[in-house]
Amino acid sequence: MKTALLFPGQGSQRVGMGRDLAHAHEIARRTYEEADEVLGFALSKLCFEGPEDELTLTKHTQPAILTTSIAVFRVLRERGLAFDIVAGHSLGEWSALVAAGALELRDAVRLTHLRGTFMQEAVPVGQGAMAALMGLDLAATRAICEAASQPGELVEPANLNGGGQIVISGSTAAVDRALPAAKAAGAKIAKKLSVSAPFHCSLMKPAADRLAEALASVTLAAPQVPVVANVTAEPTTDPARLRDLLVQQVTAPVRWEESVQAIAKLGVTRAYELGSGAVLKGLVKRIADTIEVTTIGEPHEVNAFTA
Repeated sequence: MKTALLFPGQGSQRVGMGRDLAHAHEIARRTYEEADEVLGFALSKLCFEGPEDELTLTKHTQPAILTTSIAVFRVLRERGLAFDIVAGHSLGEWSALVAAGALELRDAVRLTHLRGTFMQEAVPVGQGAMAALMGLDLAATRAICEAASQPGELVEPANLNGGGQIVISGSTAAVDRALPAAKAAGAKIAKKLSVSAPFHCSLMKPAADRLAEALASVTLAAPQVPVVANVTAEPTTDPARLRDLLVQQVTAPVRWEESVQAIAKLGVTRAYELGSGAVLKGLVKRIADTIEVTTIGEPHEVNAFTA
C-alpha cells in the first residue's frame, strides 16, 4: 500500500486554523513562531484570531496555509508518518516541496508571501476575476473562453479540478461574457469566485517573472520522494525542474484531475490531506475512488492517526 500526502491551496483558509494544534503540540507552535520571525509580523495571530479580511489578503493567505499544513506535517512526522509521494493544489505544491525536503520552510514562507504580493500586484483589483463551471468538459470550456476573449481581455481555463469542475480565470469583462455562454452550453453551475486576482492565467506573467527572480537565490534540494507537479501532472525529483515548474505554475492551469490520476497509477491507495479544510478529499473521491483520503488538521484528527 502506497501513501500520498496532499496539501490544500488558497481558499482553504479560515480564522482559527492551527490554533488548537499549536496549543496542543509544541512543534506546531514552533512552526508558527518560525513563520512569524521570517515575515516580521504575527502570521500566527492572523491564522488563530484573524481578522478575516486580513487573513484573506493573498499575501497573507499563501504563507498562512503553507505554515498550517507544515505544522500538521511536523506533528505527524514526530508520530511516525511515512509516505511515498506528495502533491499540492496550486499553492499547496509549496507545502509539498517542504514536506518532501526540497525546500526549507523559512524560504517557502518568505517566497509564498512574495508570490501572493506579486500576484495581487500583477492585475489591479477589480480588473481580474475567476469563476467555477460545473458540467462542461475541457474542450467546451476552452471554446467558451476563446469566444469570450477579446484583444486585451482574455479568459482561460485555470483549475482542472476533476469531477466536472473547471475554474476559469482572466479579465473581469471576459469572465462576465463567459458565464452566460457557459450556462447556454449546459453548465450546471457558472458562478464567480470570491478571489482578489485572476490566478493561473497569462495575466499573471508579471508575477511569474518576479517570482523567478526571487527563486534564483534559493536552494532547492532533491526531494526525498517524488512530487507530482501541477503543471505537468507528472512526478519528478529534479530540483532544477521543480524550480522551473514553480514559476510556470503561476500562469499555467492546475492539472489536478490528471495529477490525482497519476498518483493512482503509481499504486497509491491511501492519502492524507494535511492542513485546513477538506476540499481535496472531495475532489479525489470524484477522480479516483480507489484512494482513501483522510483529512488531518485538528488535534483529535492527529490523535486518531496516532491510534
